Amino acid sequence: MDEVQLETDRLLLRMWRAEDFEPYAKMCEDADVMRYIGGKPYNRLEAWRHFAYLIGHWHLRGYGHWAVEERATGSLVGRIGFLNPAGWPGFEIGWTLGRESWGKGYATEGAYRALQYAFNKLDKDHVISLIHPENRASIRVAERLGEKPEGTAEVLGIPVIIYGVDRPAT
Repeated sequence: MDEVQLETDRLLLRMWRAEDFEPYAKMCEDADVMRYIGGKPYNRLEAWRHFAYLIGHWHLRGYGHWAVEERATGSLVGRIGFLNPAGWPGFEIGWTLGRESWGKGYATEGAYRALQYAFNKLDKDHVISLIHPENRASIRVAERLGEKPEGTAEVLGIPVIIYGVDRPAT
């Protein structure tokens, strides 16, 4: 598996490292961060399982969620990337940031760079985001990425709005 790394002005989207687990677990135990991702925080075992899932997705699909590092500090601030496990409604771009990184534009900045990668390197024609209807911040990010509502679904027992965007015409 090739290690893919993306950069923006302020962020480094990179492969996961063992030392990322502690800050990742801390982010996942924050009830506000996890409110729209399953509805409850993860305990350490759940965080570990999800951490391993994120790494495994890269090995099984050749793409996944990157660890998002703030370039100025070297701190892990969240995750941004792609999911498409068996039974998923489509090739999804998603983002989760720790509370201390909210409101800085990181989700839009990192997701925009990842979306370019999906269209230009992974040759995807259509990308979706699955967003809880009450998650106004993520809806705004999706809209900034050019995504439009395409329908609704229930994914892992959670109601979501499916947002989507097509590859830009060249």
